[in-house]
Amino acid sequence: MIAILDFPTVLAASLSFPEKFGPFVAALIIEAIVAFVLYIVLFYLLRALFRQMESDAALVSLTVSRIPVLIIFILVSLKFSFRQLGPSPVIDVIQKAFSAFLVLTVTHLIARLFTEVVVYYLKAYARKSEAVWDDILIPILGRTIPVLAYLIGFSLFLQTFGVDLTGIGLALGSITVVLGLSVKEILSDFFGGLVLLIDTPFQFGDVIEMNGSMAVIKNIGIRVTKLYMIDTHCEMYTPNSALGGKDIINFSRPTPHFAYSANIAVRVDADPVTATKILREIVLGHPDTLGDLEEKLQYLDHFYGWDHAEPGKLSKREAGRLRVLAEIEVNKQLKKIEDEVEDLVNKIKSLEKGGLDKDELKIVLKEYIDVLDLVGLQVVTERKGKRVRYRLEEEVEPALKTTLIGYIRAWYDAWLKDPDLVVEDFNILPEEWEQKIDILKGKMNKLYQRMANPGGDETRLDDYAINFVAWLHENFKESKTLWKEPKIRLMDIQGSGMQFTVKFYVDNIRLEHWERGYRVSNEVRREMVRRLRQAYIYNT
Repeated sequence: MIAILDFPTVLAASLSFPEKFGPFVAALIIEAIVAFVLYIVLFYLLRALFRQMESDAALVSLTVSRIPVLIIFILVSLKFSFRQLGPSPVIDVIQKAFSAFLVLTVTHLIARLFTEVVVYYLKAYARKSEAVWDDILIPILGRTIPVLAYLIGFSLFLQTFGVDLTGIGLALGSITVVLGLSVKEILSDFFGGLVLLIDTPFQFGDVIEMNGSMAVIKNIGIRVTKLYMIDTHCEMYTPNSALGGKDIINFSRPTPHFAYSANIAVRVDADPVTATKILREIVLGHPDTLGDLEEKLQYLDHFYGWDHAEPGKLSKREAGRLRVLAEIEVNKQLKKIEDEVEDLVNKIKSLEKGGLDKDELKIVLKEYIDVLDLVGLQVVTERKGKRVRYRLEEEVEPALKTTLIGYIRAWYDAWLKDPDLVVEDFNILPEEWEQKIDILKGKMNKLYQRMANPGGDETRLDDYAINFVAWLHENFKESKTLWKEPKIRLMDIQGSGMQFTVKFYVDNIRLEHWERGYRVSNEVRREMVRRLRQAYIYNT
């Protein structure tokens, strides 16, 4: 009790309180003023400046760091102010406490900036990228990096108080070896996930077949992959190591279009040509199958029972016609772009002998700008001092409506009027096509930069243009789908009937909660039976 009562006296004596209190208060006031000014500059003046920027990364970073930075200012001010009181055991303890909590605050700030700013923009980048690995790696980084940051920060926090972590490190090393032997299967799943990350046999949302069942990839975790089982409406969790060793059929690649087959029997005395014609008209008359769009418009009215419309919605026939007409405009524009790029390739080939000089590069660039006009992109010039930077941006309305980007958006807007779509499809379709548009803009911007500043690649510009057209065909949208036209084959003649096999493609099996293919194939088969009976050639 006496020791406790004497503590203030000892503290005052050790600090030489009367002599050092004045400098301490003065330093505290000055540092408080400096901290206040810096805070105002950072979080009020800079906020006004950041609001004018196109990207909100700086503004979000400022908002996230506001409270942590305020705490850092206070701790740093107190730390420097207490130095004026001179060295003493008590002051040393106080200084260590300030340093320790400063470490924790900085750690918390780094973790929040990573999760709320870096990961957010990495995800935005991943949506504009064709690579699959980033879609898997970024969520894993978002979960692991903050944990590592906090572990490192807590270690530094203990070291600030003089805690020796050498013994703890050795103990943790020993425990890690023991745990490694006991959790080797978990480690196997972890490295199995890394293999899936490298091989990228699928991505989120892909429809796959595994063990005879259709499933959707929902999430690839550190240890397990989460699947949604379509037929049983449940989730299944498969260890990554087991998934990596299975044969997987990916229905979503190279496109979400999926082929279905239907077997149908007609009477043996029927005209095979007439039967083939009827079957072809039926498949082409369905708006949700692939085929010649002009023929679809012709046969769409023959499909039975599509005139009914629910209140506030279009009938299936009206919605189908609207979508087909919109897709025709998309394909026409794609064909114009393909023809323009082919002309551009021929122009480059004729000019590139011996390299391209400045005048020839201007000719090539002018031809490419014509392609940009068809897509709906324009060149924007940015000047920063003496530096001039060019980038591509979408044209403004109403000019954008008559470009590829405008036609694409009008097409998926028409598609969204389909009465068979479910609620989630109103997100799936725009996300799918806006991601493709973003990738298209990125590729065209890269090609523009190469043509504007080819460097040593001036003789390869034609190759880059050819690769771009190939990408349009394979990964964006085909202007023609001749090989995906319905195929009707007479397979067998036996007894009293002829057996036909009809193969056709359904446009996007991801829609309608992955039930679209079943619905379309059922409607096509039902119409086949009806029309063949109507023609008196159906064989039961």
